[in-house]
Amino acid sequence: MRAKITYFTLAAVLLAYFALAGSRGVLLIAQGTPVTVVFGLAVLVLPLIGLWFLWRTTRFARDAERLSRELEAEGGLPVDELRRTPSGRVDRDSADEVFARRKAEAEAAPDDWRNWFRLAVAYRDARDTPRARKAMQHAISLHESSGHGSSTRAAGRRTAGSG
Repeated sequence: MRAKITYFTLAAVLLAYFALAGSRGVLLIAQGTPVTVVFGLAVLVLPLIGLWFLWRTTRFARDAERLSRELEAEGGLPVDELRRTPSGRVDRDSADEVFARRKAEAEAAPDDWRNWFRLAVAYRDARDTPRARKAMQHAISLHESSGHGSSTRAAGRRTAGSG
């Protein structure tokens, strides 16, 4: 819960910043001189990139959470099976063992989004965030292509909207 509060707080701060920067860009463009128009356009580009990045990140987090809930409902959500040091940190050898097992599962059934989800968790536990993100994106893609993704969301919107 704390992570969600932090995320939404930071997103709100970013949106306020994007609005402020965008308004300054518009003011620069409104001055009408060639230099201020160029600067104004440059200032407008940054909030647009930021909004795109925030939207993509939010969508990724929402989709990963949806897969997590579905996997939990099926009883297939990975539990914390890692050994820890006395200080509470993950034991590297334990993370490597779990990772090897999860990778073998994903290679044995490459079209199953569940295996890719668990592999993403193993990558995260091994502190390999870029590969964790790619594995989770692959799991989301497989989930959507198997008919669970966008059609499920659309059906949910139709059901919610029809009541």
